[in-house]
This record gives sequence, structure tokens and C-alpha cells, in this order.
Amino acid sequence: MSDRQVIITADDFGMSIEVNEAVEEAHRRGVLTSTSLVVTGDAAADAVARARRMPQLGVGLHVALLDAPAALAKDQIPELMNADGRGLGRSTWKTGSKIALFPKVRSQALAEIRAQFELFRKTGLALDHVDGHWHFHQHPTLLGAMIALAPEYRLRAVRIPYEPAFESWQAAGRVGLGRRVMSALAHWPLITSMRRMLRSAGIASNDWFFGRNDGGAIGRNWLLRLLAHLPSGVTEIGLHPASRAWSSPYSPPAHWRVAEELAALIDPDVIAACRNAGLGLSRFADLKVASAAC
Repeated sequence: MSDRQVIITADDFGMSIEVNEAVEEAHRRGVLTSTSLVVTGDAAADAVARARRMPQLGVGLHVALLDAPAALAKDQIPELMNADGRGLGRSTWKTGSKIALFPKVRSQALAEIRAQFELFRKTGLALDHVDGHWHFHQHPTLLGAMIALAPEYRLRAVRIPYEPAFESWQAAGRVGLGRRVMSALAHWPLITSMRRMLRSAGIASNDWFFGRNDGGAIGRNWLLRLLAHLPSGVTEIGLHPASRAWSSPYSPPAHWRVAEELAALIDPDVIAACRNAGLGLSRFADLKVASAAC
């Protein structure tokens, strides 16, 4: 196997029909190898039906404790709900702090995580990996909860959302190096903790992640530049494609170019670059052991 493996993932599967359409097209006609399912999404049932027709697509659980519908009723997790009580809150800082500081909130978060794992199990799909909506699974308490559930739900791989600054800068056309360096430094303590926790539990992970700094703006040229300069190890590229812009309380920011991300995933030059002999397109299920890269 190549020393450079690439997992290409679409997040928010199940949030809308437009996302589901893009996932299916990008997998059947393009280079998409993986997707992350929001089990509480408005189009989750449609997503599961499509996934069953695509057995080579790695389907993971996109655990959502922010900005998404909840699995549990609002009276079961009142501290996690937004002001109108119709969905999970939007503030990463506020929710993360409450989970860390207050046992009652922590208990509600762990109950919601288990409920989402249970909903995924009921789909009958194999659990390819787990990640978090807005990468919130970096929170040590939440990651610890997922690791504790791993034997019960056959969790074998988790996304590590660490984006190295220099390669990210190259992919983006050498724009915003300072911002990318600051982001990498700011997340390094959490990433170091994630690596240690996952290795200790024998859970596989990717080494590098790209798409964090350029969410909603990953086009053809961005992908081609990144694929030409991939580091050794396992790289995950995370996108948010959709067949067209979609509107809901949980849709992505209006400036995100979701249809362009789909177009990039089925672009002939991108497909050719991904099939280069020096790369290996993979799913998380293809990873045998936790990565040793730092």
C-alpha cells in the first residue's frame, strides 16, 4: 500500500436531500470514499437508503452536539438546547465550557452521544468512523465518552482534525499563512491529547486533515494543489458538498460554495490526480492500527 493514503469525506450526510444527492454523485462518479451521517438530520432516512446501495462508501457517525436536531427530547437535555428549544445550541465555547464545568450538563451530553450512537446502530450500516459536527469531538470529555462506547458500538476509527499550516497554505494558493499557523498552534494541545487517547484505546485515526481552514471553498484547483503536495501518512480531506444551496436552520453559511465542492469531486483532473500511482484512496475502515505520526 502507498505511504500516502487519502480519505475523502463529505460531512453532513442526512442533513438535507441536496447533501445526500451530492454524496451519491461524488461517490459513484468521483473520488468520494467516505461520508459522515447526521443521524438526526431531516433527510437521514434518505441518506441511509442511499448508503445501503453504495457498499463501498465508508459511512461514519457525525456526532452533533451543536447546531443540529437532537436525538433526545428537550426535557432530557435542556442545557444543550438553544433558546427556542427546537434544536441544539450553536456556541462551541458556551456548550464546551458547560460540559467541562457542570456535571449535570456533562451527563446530558453523554446521554445525547449514546442516543446518536444507538440511532446509527439501528440503521444496520457498518460504522466506518466517528467525527464531530464543527469538530466538537475534540473536547476531551466527549472524546472520552466515545472511546468508552467503542467496544459496544464497534468503533474502530476517529477523525483527528489537525490541519498542518504549510500544506494548507499551498492548497489555498499561498493565502493566509499566518492565520493557518495560529490555527494549528491553537489546536495543538487538543490534538496531542486526542492522539494519546486514541492510541491508548487502540483506535485508528488519520494523521492529517485538510478542509478546516477553507470550509465551503474547496474547489478543483484547491484539491489539485493539495494532492500534488500531500504529506506521508493518512490524510483526510473533508468537504461539505451539496447538489445546490439548501435552506434550513442547520444549513451551512450562505457564502459556502457547496455545488462547487461537488463539481470538484467529480472533476476529471481531480479523479486522475487521485488515481496517481503514488496515492491510495481509502476509507477509515481500511486503517488497521492507530497512526504513529505526530
